[in-house]
Amino acid sequence: MTKPGPSPAAATGRLIAIEHVQLAIPEGGEDLARGFYGVLLGLTEIAKPANLLARGGCWFEQGSIRLHLGIDRAFVPARKAHPAFLVDDLERMTLRLEAGGVTIGEGEPLAGYRRCYVSDPFGNRIELMQRMG
Repeated sequence: MTKPGPSPAAATGRLIAIEHVQLAIPEGGEDLARGFYGVLLGLTEIAKPANLLARGGCWFEQGSIRLHLGIDRAFVPARKAHPAFLVDDLERMTLRLEAGGVTIGEGEPLAGYRRCYVSDPFGNRIELMQRMG
């Protein structure tokens, strides 16, 4: 167990943001990932650095969202751990996902949000949230 350090307010070197989130996908899953994350969720694929291309996978961005999908030869979907993406119109997003064949799962109520869960084509859990009010 890690011992508590100095108060973050008094320290430097503290966390300031999430630079990117990485999810694992199975080998050869890039095209399915592009369909889900690019077409259905609306993220833009960006080029991976040349020195990382041989690893496979693909990267996406949209505004401050940076999502890296990496190949894991021993892939197991993340069914509990998950990213939660804020959306501006949850109803429109879920309609687009349903039209794409994605099943929508309702989340437990959370004050100030409407939310749901979906699974990417590989079984990774994704939470979609819209602020209320």
